[in-house]
Amino acid sequence: MAGLLQPVLAGVVTALVGFASSFTVVLAGLRAVGADERQAASGLLAVSVASGLCAVWLGLRHRLPMAIAWSTPGAALLVATGPVPGGWPAAVGAFVVCGALIVAAGLFPALGRAVAAIPGPIAAAMLAGVLLPLCTAPVRALVEVPRLAAPVVVTWLVLHRFARRWAVPAALVAAAVAIAVTTPGGVGTHGLRPVLVLTAPEWTVPAVIGLALPLFLVTMAAQNVPGMAVLTGYGYRPPLGSALRVTGLASAIGAPVGGHAVNLAAITAALAAGPDAHPDPERRWVASVTAGVGLALLGLGAGVATALVLLSPPVLIEAVAGLALLAALAGAVSAAVADPAAREAAVVTLVVTASGVSLLGVGGAFWGLVAGWLMLLLLRRRRHESDHAEPGEPGEPAQPAQPAQPVESVQPVPPVEPVEPVEPASAGRASAGRAER
Repeated sequence: MAGLLQPVLAGVVTALVGFASSFTVVLAGLRAVGADERQAASGLLAVSVASGLCAVWLGLRHRLPMAIAWSTPGAALLVATGPVPGGWPAAVGAFVVCGALIVAAGLFPALGRAVAAIPGPIAAAMLAGVLLPLCTAPVRALVEVPRLAAPVVVTWLVLHRFARRWAVPAALVAAAVAIAVTTPGGVGTHGLRPVLVLTAPEWTVPAVIGLALPLFLVTMAAQNVPGMAVLTGYGYRPPLGSALRVTGLASAIGAPVGGHAVNLAAITAALAAGPDAHPDPERRWVASVTAGVGLALLGLGAGVATALVLLSPPVLIEAVAGLALLAALAGAVSAAVADPAAREAAVVTLVVTASGVSLLGVGGAFWGLVAGWLMLLLLRRRRHESDHAEPGEPGEPAQPAQPAQPVESVQPVPPVEPVEPVEPASAGRASAGRAER
């Protein structure tokens, strides 16, 4: 019994941190794509229960600490995308397609390899562009509602210094206290019971291209791949195919009641899979199973969480969500600019994605990915042509610089050489996704 106490407590902490640190992002994302109050609460309940059931099933089946969570970057993508043509039913249809794509990636390894083939800087830049608008919310909140936002930001700063794991949950508590103090009549009891609201999905081309595909890519690149990296780093060999099939199926089933996507966890995976969960790696799966049960139970409070969000100024809840995503943004930006050869293409991806433009009904995340790919191909073609140009060829502006060649001392150490390998970019992408949850 004593041997079970440590992993059980670790699982409880994992569930509490995972839920409290980013449920505001989920609610903000669902509301952004058209969900009303009850539909957003239903979606939060759906992803909580789906994540919990997947964690319990995978943990018991494989005896591995495979923590499962909702897609926090995916929820941030919903915020950045905003309303889609066809409204909430079309968004639900996009969630179904995303779940089907995740299942397909588990059934057909070639699809998973195709996602992994997306250049690391481009994937990280798309994630950074998705997160950037939400991460500016704390600044806007300090200007618009300083009396409410200042205690939240100060609480986050203090806890970030001394107990980083609890910084965002503590900031959320500070926000709840501020809302309770400034709200006449309190929260009340209407609409606090957990409820599932069924929505018939509709499929539109703009929603599939502009929401389902980016949601799939962000969930794979920023959650599932880093989640695998965390488990591998602790010495486990998790079955990726099984995890993708289970979480993809759960995502598709949960979509009609508002769930956007569930996936392997990253940061909370470290809480359940690390030595703090148990000295014996063979016993740490108990922590992930406990976390799954805890997350499903916390989902029953989705109505209360939604009521809290509705009572507050929107920018205040967005500020809490932005604070939760700052570490993820830092990791994504770092990974995006790590490779000088792809730096300009990554910046183009980030700028187009963060702009929030919508063209042909398709949101900025998709166009950011397209713009980054095109820029990367252009730069590679330019470098290829430069490498094969004749020394005296007319129209080559860079060639007159050849007289600088006699400076032999710089030849052995060309500026691009130290960062020529691509491995740091992929590692950076893993660290970017690891910061999400």
